[in-house]
Amino acid sequence: MTGLLDLGGRVAIVTGGNSGIGLGMAKGLAAAGAMLVIAGRNAQKNAAAGQALQALGAQVLAVEADVTQEDACRALVQAALERFGRLDILFNNAGTNIRKPPQDYTLEEWKTVLDTNLTSAFLCSQAAYPALVKAGGGKIINTGSMTSIFGAGFAAPYGASKGGIVQLSKALASAWAKDNIQVNAILPGWIDTELTRQARKEVPGLHERVLARTPAARWGVPEDFAGIAIFLASRASDFVTGTAIPVDGGYSAQA
Repeated sequence: MTGLLDLGGRVAIVTGGNSGIGLGMAKGLAAAGAMLVIAGRNAQKNAAAGQALQALGAQVLAVEADVTQEDACRALVQAALERFGRLDILFNNAGTNIRKPPQDYTLEEWKTVLDTNLTSAFLCSQAAYPALVKAGGGKIINTGSMTSIFGAGFAAPYGASKGGIVQLSKALASAWAKDNIQVNAILPGWIDTELTRQARKEVPGLHERVLARTPAARWGVPEDFAGIAIFLASRASDFVTGTAIPVDGGYSAQA
C-alpha cells in the first residue's frame, strides 16, 4: 500500500486486539504495513491473534496485560518501544459489559465496566503520550459505542463508559493537538462479536430490533473496521481530530 494510507514503518498498539473488533482493526493495520503490539488478558487468544496477523505478513508482539492497571499500561508501551523502537498509533479497544437493570448493579460491577472501558483508555493514552511526542506525533483511536449516543436500560455502566470515551477523545484531541497527536473515537453499531452474542441470549428480541433499525439490514462483522482503522491511523486523517465516527450500517442515521 502506498500514499496517504501507507502505514509501513509505523508501530501500533491495539488493546483488546486479540478478538472481535480489535482484531478486525489490527488486520486492517497489518494490511497497510503496520507493525503491531496486541494486548489482552488471555494469553491463548493473544497467541492465536498473533499467528493470524503474522500470516498476513505483519511483525507482531503479543503482550498479556491488564490495562486497568497503570503499571501494566506503562509496561505495555515500554514493551512496544523495546521491540520496535517507536510508537505511532494507539487503539484503546479493551472492553467489557455486564447487563442488568440499573438498580441491580453492585458498586464493584459498575467499577469493573468503567475501569475496563474508560479508565484503561485514559491510562494507556497517558502512558503512550511521551512516546508519541518523541515520534513527532501520532494517532489515538478510542472505541466507543452506539451507547455513546443512545441509552440502553440494560447497560447503564457500559453506556456511561462509552459516553465518557467520546468526551475523553475530545479532551485529549484539544490538549495534544500542539503535539501533532490526533485523537478520535469510533462508535461501533451492533457487531457480531462474543459480547453481542451473549447480549442476544440475555436481551429478548434484540436481534430482530437491530435488523429492523439498521438500513444495511445485517449485523456488522469485525472486518468492517479495517478501513476506518487504516484511515484514522494514517496521514489521510491528519486534519481529523476530536471526532466520533459511527460504524454502524446506518443504525444511528435512522429514526
